Amino acid sequence: MLKSMTGFGFAKSASATVNVSVEIRSLNSKTLDVNLRLPKNYSDKELEIRNLLNQNLERGKLSVSIDIQATGEVKPRVTVNIPLVKAYCQQLRQAAEAAGVTESDILRLAMQLPDAYSYDTAPDENAAADWMLVQETLRQAVQACDEFRAKEGGELAAKLTGYIQRIQQNLLAVNAHDPERLQLIRTRIRERIAETVTDEHFDPNRFEQELIYYIEKLDISEEKVRLQLHLDHFLEVLRNDAAPGKKLNFIAQEIGREINTIGSKANDATIQRLVVEMKDELEKIKEQSLNIL
Repeated sequence: MLKSMTGFGFAKSASATVNVSVEIRSLNSKTLDVNLRLPKNYSDKELEIRNLLNQNLERGKLSVSIDIQATGEVKPRVTVNIPLVKAYCQQLRQAAEAAGVTESDILRLAMQLPDAYSYDTAPDENAAADWMLVQETLRQAVQACDEFRAKEGGELAAKLTGYIQRIQQNLLAVNAHDPERLQLIRTRIRERIAETVTDEHFDPNRFEQELIYYIEKLDISEEKVRLQLHLDHFLEVLRNDAAPGKKLNFIAQEIGREINTIGSKANDATIQRLVVEMKDELEKIKEQSLNIL
């Protein structure tokens, strides 16, 4: 199934201890480029989160925001060492009196002294359950983003098919007009032959060589066949490949080469107009293929 790299996914969950919300926005990119916003106390989980995103979303410029809010009664992990801070304040006050200075900002100074804070290093008994909830919420957001991409991909596939079909219609018009073009070329050649053979400096061998070169230069039959093959290949990849973005872009380049060669070799105003229309459709294909996974 064709998928776009443009996507959006959102999910939220709650438990007795945390509320979790995850938002994912995706744009096109040649590789996976993740901009991750994560609470500091979950920074050790960043690699695991990036691996999950890489396995499921593959490519794209991702903006991922994970918000985790504690609920219910919250026990602080950092507490003030009140007895020690009180002792600091008393000593600072005595020092200020001895020095004959005012007692301004004594508490602020005391809070900056060693061991003014106590840190709870005991493991959080809810940490494992909270992390499992975060993972599940992230998976839900990833799935929502992937579904969004698939929907966008279906619309892209329809557009690309339409562009290819219009190029095929113009190619059919080129095929229909080509016999008339060749007839005009033959007529011009006959007229030039009639003029040239009366020239006393006429060289039959040189003339034959130039005639063969001229005919080969104007022949577009091989280019028409290759262009049709590339168009068929494009549609086949579009229908059957799981992640065809880069391949479709390569095929589009080959389509462009054949269209340009037909335009340069045809030497015909009608075919030139058809070539311009084909180039217009091809530019739309190139633009849209950049957004395909």
